Amino acid sequence: MCDDDTERESNGFVTKEHLELRAKLSRREFGKGSLAAVMASMLPASASAVALTEQDVQIQTPDGVCDAYFVHPAQGKHPAVLVWPDILALRPAFRAMGSRLAASGYAVLVINPYYRSTKAPVVQPGESFGDQATRDKIIPFYRELSETTHMTDARAFVSWLDQQKAVDTSKGIGTQGYCMGGPMVMRAAAAVPERIKAAASFHGGGLATDKPDSPHRLIPKMDADFLIAVAENDDARNPTEKEIVKAAMKEAGRNAEVEVYAGALHGWCVLDSRVYNESQAEQAWSRLLHLYDRAL
Repeated sequence: MCDDDTERESNGFVTKEHLELRAKLSRREFGKGSLAAVMASMLPASASAVALTEQDVQIQTPDGVCDAYFVHPAQGKHPAVLVWPDILALRPAFRAMGSRLAASGYAVLVINPYYRSTKAPVVQPGESFGDQATRDKIIPFYRELSETTHMTDARAFVSWLDQQKAVDTSKGIGTQGYCMGGPMVMRAAAAVPERIKAAASFHGGGLATDKPDSPHRLIPKMDADFLIAVAENDDARNPTEKEIVKAAMKEAGRNAEVEVYAGALHGWCVLDSRVYNESQAEQAWSRLLHLYDRAL
């Protein structure tokens, strides 16, 4: 997960793509939709144009009402994908990423993990986890989450997806998470193994720890294929984590691709991250689509 070490490393590494985005944002004020469009303009052009239907939705859970973004092709039924954002939660960058995935033929739900505390967006354009004021705002929300809330939420979100007309319930569900979303992905796969058949973690933190609630201990309960995309600096700091995950996947008979992305820093897959790395993000994206095409 994001911490002081990753922030120090990120401070010295700002990509051209991030500078271009910051320049665009500085020129005008954006609403929710137009800012997501700016984010989408940073992505490579899609090979085919697909008409999409998108809406903000409210999902009842045992702990309250979760605000979320739901986007899918305008016609037909499609496999569902549940997206867990990084520590800065649901915002225009994740709306753009959700729309891009929907254009590939999926019914995509991007949730606000902090709904118990606040509505999204919880950060404004230009705010960064590197700012102390932002960390002071976000960390209390993060600390309210746990293994229990992750699994309770996963069941509620999967149940909601299975009730949507755009979702093909004959297909398995995919789930993907970023940063703190990595453990959420694994716990979701364990909470609803009969539905979640593909799972991906991008620069996920805390996938294997020495604590009783470590996500890797749940692998025997899962029935999904996995993609674990690891940042190079995360791996340098904790090189044994990926090996523990690999061993647990192998022992449980799970199909798992675990790879360290050379030169990619923690956060490299997220559009508004200062370390967004387009070439490596596109490599990770292509592996995600391959996973979903194969497993769903």
